[in-house]
Amino acid sequence: MKETKYVAFSTQKGGAGKTTLTVLVASYLHYVKGYDVAVIDCDFPQYSIHDMRKRDMNRISKDDYYKVQAFELIKTLQKKPYIIECSRAEDAIGKAEALQASLPLDFIFFDLPGTVNNAEIVNTVSRMDYIFTPIIADRVVMESSIKFATVINEQTVITGKSDIKGIYLIWNMVDGREKTELYDIYEKVCAEFALPVLKTFLPDSKRFRKEMASERKAVFRSTTFPTDKSLLRGSNVDRLADEILDIINLKR
Repeated sequence: MKETKYVAFSTQKGGAGKTTLTVLVASYLHYVKGYDVAVIDCDFPQYSIHDMRKRDMNRISKDDYYKVQAFELIKTLQKKPYIIECSRAEDAIGKAEALQASLPLDFIFFDLPGTVNNAEIVNTVSRMDYIFTPIIADRVVMESSIKFATVINEQTVITGKSDIKGIYLIWNMVDGREKTELYDIYEKVCAEFALPVLKTFLPDSKRFRKEMASERKAVFRSTTFPTDKSLLRGSNVDRLADEILDIINLKR
């Protein structure tokens, strides 16, 4: 069995973009970089990523244009869309281990619930290899995200009671019109809590909500297709994936 990295984009504050980041990075690594990926959707009860896959497959089944695109992608890559499994957070590691036993996977991404409110969920979080926490320049979100990352860091990472090799913060929804001094102040606060911030940031852009549509426009966020190259430029998704690969030391 090859070594599989468990990775989670996780935070306890809704609206920070963890589900979107999970899909974008998983799809980029699987369809563009050639890694073997699976996703375990633990976001009970809505299971947002699983629902996104259903929307994707429904659009493909009803539209010959997307049907041809999907066929050509599978033929080119010689592999199917990555598996998405639904699971309660407390059962996620069991699901992951079952996937590992049947598939040669480089990554399993976990879309974890926002609330770490019981020992079983904490145990699941502690089994991650890497956690990436999206942050936005909002005081409420920052305080919540720093608290979440600090608790995980102090109670599991520093004490050696987990598999976690690192927790990293990611600037998301960055407004280019805001003064950089604001971000500098927040990063100093993160440094005080020994929480590293990735160099790559993701801009605030409507493209991050662009899925398959009846107008057959370019696709940005999808579980079955890579991000369209024209929309990828300036999104920093490719740079984020490369920085994550550097951290995990899996860059090809």
